[in-house]
Amino acid sequence: MNKKNKKEIVVILHDIRSSYNVGSVFRTVEAAGASRIFLTGITPLPVDRFGRVQKEIAKTALGAEKMVLWEHVLHINKVIADLKKSDFYIVAIEQAKNAQEYTKMKPKRKTAFIFGNETKGLMSAVLGKSDMVLEIPMRGKKESLNVSVAAGIILYHFVN
Repeated sequence: MNKKNKKEIVVILHDIRSSYNVGSVFRTVEAAGASRIFLTGITPLPVDRFGRVQKEIAKTALGAEKMVLWEHVLHINKVIADLKKSDFYIVAIEQAKNAQEYTKMKPKRKTAFIFGNETKGLMSAVLGKSDMVLEIPMRGKKESLNVSVAAGIILYHFVN
């Protein structure tokens, strides 16, 4: 964690499809000073089951995948439960009925931000296990941002 950060921030990437998005988030997590990434569901890993580097992740991460602590946990529910036991506040980033604009939150303790699948987002079960749901308002005609862009906006907002 960056010494300027008073509170620990971790990222959970759940069911991300694109290796390029995963690499980009690794790079952003490292640059923003967040402490770790949990890769859950179908999210690609920096190395395959034989220990070979995943070229697409390495290409966009530019070495950050070797600098950021990461852990693969197949089931997101386990990660959420473990983080809650460690006093993390769980925040889902998703456009949902109960979502609040991200600028309204003022984290007072360790926080885990969950980012979901590029087309389906996060399942309602994940939203239900979250302490809060935040969204980035869309001012234009597009309905959403790329997951790696959204992660950059959220991380830089909360680490500063």
